[in-house]
Amino acid sequence: MFSKILIANRGEIACRIIGTCRRLGIATVVVYSEADADSLAVEMADEAVFIGPPPAAQSYLDADKIVAACRETGAEAVHPGFGFLSENAAFAQRLADEGIVFIGPNPGAISAMGDKIESKRFAAKAGVSTVPGHVGEIADVAEAVRISEEIGYPVMIKASAGGGGKGIRVAWSRKDVEEGFPAVRAEAKASFGDDRIFIEKFIESPRHIEIQVLGDKHGNVVHLFERECSIQRRNQKVIEEAPSPLLDEATRAAMGAQAVALAKAVGYDSAGTVEFVAGQDKSFFFLEMNTRLQVEHPVTELITGIDLVEQMIRVAAGEKLSFAQNDLSIDGWAIESRIYAEDPYRGFLPSIGRLVRYSPPEEGSTPDGARVRNDAGVREGDEISMFYDPMISKLSTWAPTRDQAIDAMAAALERFHIEGLGHNVPFLAGVMDQDRFRSGKLSTNYIKDEFPEGFHGLAPDEFQRDVMTAVACAMHRVLSRRANPKATRDEWIVVGAGEPRRVQLAEAGGALRIAFPDTPGEGLLLDEIDWRPGRPVFAGRLGAQPFAAAAAPLGEGFRIRHRAASAHVLVLTPRSAELHAKLPPKKAADTAKLILSPMPGLVVSLDVVPGQEVKAGEQVAVVEAMKMQNIIRAERDGKVKATGPQPGDPVAADDVLVELA
Repeated sequence: MFSKILIANRGEIACRIIGTCRRLGIATVVVYSEADADSLAVEMADEAVFIGPPPAAQSYLDADKIVAACRETGAEAVHPGFGFLSENAAFAQRLADEGIVFIGPNPGAISAMGDKIESKRFAAKAGVSTVPGHVGEIADVAEAVRISEEIGYPVMIKASAGGGGKGIRVAWSRKDVEEGFPAVRAEAKASFGDDRIFIEKFIESPRHIEIQVLGDKHGNVVHLFERECSIQRRNQKVIEEAPSPLLDEATRAAMGAQAVALAKAVGYDSAGTVEFVAGQDKSFFFLEMNTRLQVEHPVTELITGIDLVEQMIRVAAGEKLSFAQNDLSIDGWAIESRIYAEDPYRGFLPSIGRLVRYSPPEEGSTPDGARVRNDAGVREGDEISMFYDPMISKLSTWAPTRDQAIDAMAAALERFHIEGLGHNVPFLAGVMDQDRFRSGKLSTNYIKDEFPEGFHGLAPDEFQRDVMTAVACAMHRVLSRRANPKATRDEWIVVGAGEPRRVQLAEAGGALRIAFPDTPGEGLLLDEIDWRPGRPVFAGRLGAQPFAAAAAPLGEGFRIRHRAASAHVLVLTPRSAELHAKLPPKKAADTAKLILSPMPGLVVSLDVVPGQEVKAGEQVAVVEAMKMQNIIRAERDGKVKATGPQPGDPVAADDVLVELA
């Protein structure tokens, strides 16, 4: 076994690997860029080596610097995590030539399977069913258009060296190919240093199901069942689960056997993932193989009890797998939600900035028999940088059944509080509450189908309206008494949580009883209250149901969010409520003539000049954020009056790019 391992990565996966190494008694080294100098990974590792400026090409993708860091620290092996150099065969070979162990598959397997073009050729030769497409490099836009029209729209344009949802576009028309091909090529070059592109048929309403495989250097290969990763946005996975609600035992066995056969054919000797696109009829086609650890590996660990990072290390050290296929079984159900720094209310655009507050749910077992796990690489006060992925953490839950795992995830998301930047926790919570998600009727079109106009929150249900009423009353009571200890009023009008409601408050042994004089019934009992002024999350029990809600005092009233439902709630005297109803609605500022940057980032190109006529839908600029290139379009016809930032300039969200006359 190794005595010291260097981790050639950053963020949560670096912290995840350090955790396993600590348990195994292995010393760790992390490399870091300027942007990560104060990161949690640097704090956790036994040693840290600085390797350059923030851009990945000058730091985490620089093999010379990684090798030099190994020499400097005496690290015997390198774990690449995922992304960066994890699927780079030349890097794996370089380490072997230097006498350093690569904790991953051998270079031959990476070459055969890690390259998306070569993997399809290899799979076809091996008799594996593949998605129809053009397997071969594509020179330019004209060739891409010709190939796309031969295959038939829609097609998927993909970077050969891609991964993590980057370097992918779905094209539904010739225009989409003409715009998407150069964008994919640019993303591929920036993210992976490889701009080769291929095109394949895009299967409509598909499901994304992948098989986790694990091999050793003695010819043994097993699969650890499947993960369903169909909930995706912009081809990036958002919610994963294991096992899949689609598969029956026969289909699971067939997919597993095919994945193992493919892995054995290339002499695979580490953790890897064989990805399939599946139809709703349980048909499946080989998509690609990721020759590395997957982001979503925690759900597999939760249902099998196998630490995949540990197994990768043991296999790299030459050990045989200590279990066979018959020793593995599925225990319960696991769900993973990726917590991203993005604003779901603004089209999920990246949101960079500082984590002013970061309070994840408590990890470990819950009172109802579930388990909560949070893989993170950040702390409160850390900054989410524009140079890397916008992931904040990965929240996973396990329970004996799928419904229980979903309930556990919804409850954990309630208790996940983030301030300082946009985040997708409300969206994730909203999905957990949807009947379609709970039914297991998934596809990669799920988000597009369920939120065709984007995510704007969900309307509160009856329980959530009661939560908002109860929380507002409790907070108002505490804050009012702080301001005026002699305040004794118990009758109020609650506005904003559904229809205005008259309430009568009474304290009952530390609980708050809320009666509704205009409505027959017992009212509400709010007890087990866990809140004090300044705390951003209000927890308690309403009736028999425990809950947690994000709650913040405003200049007037409170902003309360429970899962995907939020409201501005006021607790008013009857006279104040009467006057409040007469206030005119506030008018939004007129920005019709302004084309704004929807996210912070760097201006890649500004494609219009003052005096130029533009049409609605025409490209006016490209802004890069989180390694993704975003095309900015005019929303109306007009003439360009002025332009703002120039190519290479940084922009903040809502900065003016173009002003129309």
